[in-house]
Amino acid sequence: MKLYSGPVSLFSRKVEIALYEKGLAFERIEVAFTQTRGYSPKHPDVQALNPKGQVPVLVDGDLSLYDSTVIVEYLEDAYPEPALYPADPRERARCRLFDLFADEVMLAPLRFLMHRTEPKPEDLERWEAKELKAREAEPVLADHFTTLDRQLQGRNYLCGAFSAADIAVFMTVFWTRRLAGPSLRGYENLAGWYERLSSRPAFAKVVSEILAADAELSAPVEGAFRE
Repeated sequence: MKLYSGPVSLFSRKVEIALYEKGLAFERIEVAFTQTRGYSPKHPDVQALNPKGQVPVLVDGDLSLYDSTVIVEYLEDAYPEPALYPADPRERARCRLFDLFADEVMLAPLRFLMHRTEPKPEDLERWEAKELKAREAEPVLADHFTTLDRQLQGRNYLCGAFSAADIAVFMTVFWTRRLAGPSLRGYENLAGWYERLSSRPAFAKVVSEILAADAELSAPVEGAFRE
């Protein structure tokens, strides 16, 4: 099994956690990336296997897949133990909604913070314009934290037992903190959940690798991971 992945690709790292949690051996193929040029030059295998030309791409024998959610759902079907989705159909659907919430709803405002790991341009007016958009996005992310905190009331995990929903949402919350978005202060349930996941070996491994990649590739972000 091969996974084409990016060093600071949120969706690639989401798939990596799922692979580690399932105990599946895989070869990680890292594609070229810089904060100034992005994914350039694009890996020829990724371009051939994904019409979007993006990572992650999973190759399992003669099967190739792209899109992190499609990949994780395939891993669940092909390698069902340990399970990453609830057995109950209603909870399974709820789990998928959390995945969508992380990857689409939360990601929409999060995108406005992503310039913060890039080097500042000489044209500081452009940077300030981006920062204005980021500051407008931060309260939206805080509202999403409120929603998650409420959903975690009385629960250790989002769908009862640990699931793919926790992986997807954790990555978006982690990315928010990495980009100096809202802190977890005041969100007791969410903060406790975040700490529980951070202590799992799969999560700890991926987080440490992202931080190491940031030290090499990314500009420092003032206020990242603030308490």
